[in-house]
Amino acid sequence: MLLAALGDSWSQAEVNAAAELLSGGKGQFPSGIRSLPADLVSAVQRERLLAAMLRATAELGYREVSVQDVLDRAGVSRPTFYEHFENKEAAFLAAFDSAAARLRNRLETAAEGGEGWRERLRLGLEELLRFVAEDPNAAMSLIVDGRAASPEALARRDELLDHFSSCLDSMVRSKAPAGEGPSAIAAAGIVGGIEALLYSRLNRGETDGIQSLLPSLMYFAVLPYEGHEVASEELALSVG
Repeated sequence: MLLAALGDSWSQAEVNAAAELLSGGKGQFPSGIRSLPADLVSAVQRERLLAAMLRATAELGYREVSVQDVLDRAGVSRPTFYEHFENKEAAFLAAFDSAAARLRNRLETAAEGGEGWRERLRLGLEELLRFVAEDPNAAMSLIVDGRAASPEALARRDELLDHFSSCLDSMVRSKAPAGEGPSAIAAAGIVGGIEALLYSRLNRGETDGIQSLLPSLMYFAVLPYEGHEVASEELALSVG
């Protein structure tokens, strides 16, 4: 995951070496770190801070998190934090953006494997639920804390929801006869409803078995477009 976040500028061996050295540094540059590229060290430190911000926010809630909470989880020094971020909000927004980009990429890649719009939607929702199960810290920041962190965080959360609404609307319209496309409000309502359900589950810490929600979410999403009979077909499909 760290290599994916950093890109392909460095080899797996270099990234692993940097991560291993920094993990034992207790906030200081350990012996041997200067043998690695300075920009790699900086990039690894930044990713550690982003991951620590997501973890601290998920555990404590954004308003209760302090810079020290992030430092404790990242294992880096306070000066290192301020080399990368002006303050707590800047670090949270960077972590939010990073998590949002991962989510968008995962859903878009998954949906590409489908043929019809319903199959593409199913694959996307399946990946969304997998993301929540596999990366609950990121999911908490995107879905729960993004609502209350700051006005800028709320704006970025709204942009993310608008992006997914636009994607759903485009998928459905691509199969509709010319001039007969559904209202864009339907897609916004579906995305908002799914987000509200996930918010409730995450806020209560009820993520075990969350992938079992797929048939119900598909029914909810298909119903406005194709009616009860077609939507009910989704309830009969097993979760992969």
